[in-house]
Amino acid sequence: MDMTELKPAKDLAATRVSRFENESPDYAEARMALLSEEIEVRRHLTRLAEQRRRLPLGPAIEKNYRFQDENGSDVGLIDLFGSHDTLVTYFWMFGPQRERPCPMCTNFLGGANGNGADIKQRVAFKILGRSPVERQRAFAIERGWRDLDFVQTIGDDYARDLGLLDDKGYEYPGLTVYQKMDQQVHVFYNGEMPPQAADPGQDPRGAVDIAPLWNILDLTPAGRGTDWYPKLNY
Repeated sequence: MDMTELKPAKDLAATRVSRFENESPDYAEARMALLSEEIEVRRHLTRLAEQRRRLPLGPAIEKNYRFQDENGSDVGLIDLFGSHDTLVTYFWMFGPQRERPCPMCTNFLGGANGNGADIKQRVAFKILGRSPVERQRAFAIERGWRDLDFVQTIGDDYARDLGLLDDKGYEYPGLTVYQKMDQQVHVFYNGEMPPQAADPGQDPRGAVDIAPLWNILDLTPAGRGTDWYPKLNY
């Protein structure tokens, strides 16, 4: 994005036309200021995406990680690409020690399922878990998910190497994007926001926030709240 060609955000915000006749002057002024900030954030997100795409070639995956796909086949990481040259993976917290999966992972996958068919037109998209594929699929059927492809990690090397499983057996979610070049798998992007980077009063979370739940609640007067989280059952 060429910044020199962009009009100032405040000038663009000034073109705002209210759709509500009884809008107060105070609300109109505050909404215009907010719109200017929204334009700046949108532009920043665009620059962030462009910067991400300019990353140099990432580290090659030399270890022969093994997985079991939905057909019961033992496959390698490169096999998960299918016909694509890009693979998006999400490791969810649903290991064999868990009676039920993580509610936040479940919430994210519900939104991902809604876009799954479209995403898979562009890239391979796999959900990785330590539980057997049949167990993951059973929960997917319970939730009504139709467009997610589940894969079991064979052994714990993959989860441990990526910092998704600690020595006490606690799991962490992980979003990793791989690219395939000349039959070699490389890391393109890995979510690496450390817990220590959380701002005061906020839970640790990555940037950009990929959960539709929080994006919608951020539009409301009460926002995300301070002690509310999604549940598996209500």
